[in-house]
Amino acid sequence: MSETSKQSTASGLLSISPLIVFLCLYLVTSLILQDFYKVPITIAFTASSIYAIIITRGIPLSRRIEHFSAGAANPNIMLMIWIFILAGAFAGGARAMGSVDATVNLTLAILPDKLLLSGIFLAACFISLSIGTSVGTIVALTPVAVGLAEHIGIQSAYIVGLVVGGAFFGDNLSFISDTTIAATRTQGCRMRDKFLVNSLIAIPAAILILIVYTVKGMSMNMGSIETTSIQWLKVIPYLIVLVTAIFGVNVFIVLALGILATGCIGFFVGIGFFDWFNALGNGVQGMSELIIVTLLAGGLLEIIRLNGGINFLIEKLTAHVSTQRGAEFCIATLVSLANLCTANNTIAIITTGPIAHDIAKRFQVDARKSASLLDTFSCLTQGIIPYGAQMLMAAGLSSLSPISIIPYLYYPLCLGFIASLSIIFRFPRKFSKPNVS
Repeated sequence: MSETSKQSTASGLLSISPLIVFLCLYLVTSLILQDFYKVPITIAFTASSIYAIIITRGIPLSRRIEHFSAGAANPNIMLMIWIFILAGAFAGGARAMGSVDATVNLTLAILPDKLLLSGIFLAACFISLSIGTSVGTIVALTPVAVGLAEHIGIQSAYIVGLVVGGAFFGDNLSFISDTTIAATRTQGCRMRDKFLVNSLIAIPAAILILIVYTVKGMSMNMGSIETTSIQWLKVIPYLIVLVTAIFGVNVFIVLALGILATGCIGFFVGIGFFDWFNALGNGVQGMSELIIVTLLAGGLLEIIRLNGGINFLIEKLTAHVSTQRGAEFCIATLVSLANLCTANNTIAIITTGPIAHDIAKRFQVDARKSASLLDTFSCLTQGIIPYGAQMLMAAGLSSLSPISIIPYLYYPLCLGFIASLSIIFRFPRKFSKPNVS
């Protein structure tokens, strides 16, 4: 290696060292403490951001801070934040008026006895697709699933794995999922287009797993499930969001209509005006950490880009990439590694999205396909790591070890397999251009 090349590598490593600082603070420290939620991710990002500003040379401190602030205030970052705020408000309003419970009850009420396992999986898929959160789906369905497991004599870990898998179906596809929002905004494509690409990967995986659960369920002796009367009015907000989103209505209008529906129907069923306001506020506050991390990640990446770190990373990651297939695998690997380090699929997408966008642009990968790959592989990784919020929540609600659930996570693994095949065999064809250099 020449002296110039060594200097270039040293400069490149220094430029990406803020990411290394972040990983050391968050990942290494968490491993030492054996608790991935002991170190707040906001503090890890704050410290690495300060470090990034300090190591930036050649411009005054005030200019470095301006560059950081400009990155945090990037139009794509700000649009994501406005959507996060509206999504949080909708989730809070819907939860307060009982829409979550009503939606769960509706899906359980229509399950055929012999198709209980496949029905629970479909319920998890539908609920997560409607509410856009895997954690919310797991919280709603896991207690019911554990009770059913005891009733029908099946392992609790098996049916909890079924719920977790279905929860990630919607997390990956939903129009109001924060992963969908982050993936589409960072890649510059419409949610409807990303949904179309994603559905051609996720739905075949879901169908395969549905067949597995159907065969398993048909061989079991199950009793009928008791449910309360269906409160159709309370299901309407989720139906409004789902239908309007599918028809391509602007996401701001979709969420505004959903919020308005929770208020109107909430008043009708007895929710006070100020109680509704408080519920909306609590929902927004629930998104506060994600909003802060999004701002910090945007600023941090701008400083790294300013110092040449993004170009250095792309050069190293694509050094042996000469085809679109290789570029797509590169994007998949990049977001998967980030997710392993952060234990948060949304943060992984926000962190790696700009890099993935540059890779996609360089190798002419369709933005809709790159957005799909970002979302899909982040959900795959988040769905199988034992220290992710979803797994910890499911384990806590079912009094199980996260490790005991992992062998039954059929859907995330099948999703990753189908997504890998989509890269290898270039499908969906419409969104996978010829494999050129």
